[in-house]
Amino acid sequence: MAQIEEMKQIAAQVRRDIIRMVSAVQSGHPGGSLGCTEFMVALYFDVMKHNPSHFNMNGNGEDVFFLSNGHISPVWYSVLARSGYFPVPELNTFRKLDTRLQGHPTNAEHLEGVRIASGSLGQGLSVASGMAMGKKLDNDTNLVFSLHGDGELQEGQIWEAAMFAASHKLDNMIATIDFNGQQIDGAISKVYPMGDLKSKWEAFGWLVVEAEGNDLTKICASLHEAKKLTGNGKPVVIIMHTEMGYGVDFMVGTHEWHGKAPNAEQTKRALDQLPVTLGDY
Repeated sequence: MAQIEEMKQIAAQVRRDIIRMVSAVQSGHPGGSLGCTEFMVALYFDVMKHNPSHFNMNGNGEDVFFLSNGHISPVWYSVLARSGYFPVPELNTFRKLDTRLQGHPTNAEHLEGVRIASGSLGQGLSVASGMAMGKKLDNDTNLVFSLHGDGELQEGQIWEAAMFAASHKLDNMIATIDFNGQQIDGAISKVYPMGDLKSKWEAFGWLVVEAEGNDLTKICASLHEAKKLTGNGKPVVIIMHTEMGYGVDFMVGTHEWHGKAPNAEQTKRALDQLPVTLGDY
């Protein structure tokens, strides 16, 4: 288990990885990746029980994670590499043809850490629910984690899965919503308002934790709070408040960097704000 200061160093390097990956191929999704950096670092370096050196597709005997909003693959790939699932230099292959690090995660090439292809929004909660039910049937007491975009909640399949999980008392799963208020076309409040998310999830039979996602100490505490709520007959959801583009001053708080790569000058500006802590790949 990493300490907070160590995780801050990891998070800084992960942000550099994100910018460098997306810039190198002039393609990808930096905004949500930057906003979810603290969450992903906390999950893999503090909260989950997992074994990077012995990855198995079934997830037996360990906690598992599913990235439903697969377009933020840069942050996931960086965290997977930095936590030991595959060599860090492989980050150089991001979004290149015939490589394992595609723009949206895929398991066709057997990338360690990835169990499903994702990015078709709305599907990840169904997969997580299936894994959670499987663990219960196998008497596996480990947990299932998933991450979803707030705009993704506009997909009806999310709410079907939410009903399924609650009705089957899947109290071994923790879903997290990246609530940054932005989606590709603009602010969620203007595109497709969501209303009171806390009340919605509670009405669907879930226990709700509110979290601050861009503070490592707070998101670690919220994740551990969510873990304590498991085993009580209800699935758990974390509504995690973040800023899209967090960590880079000209990217923060706007949908404009949802799926746009920085040019050379912008890349330099971004990297100048992000210290090298673990070493660039």
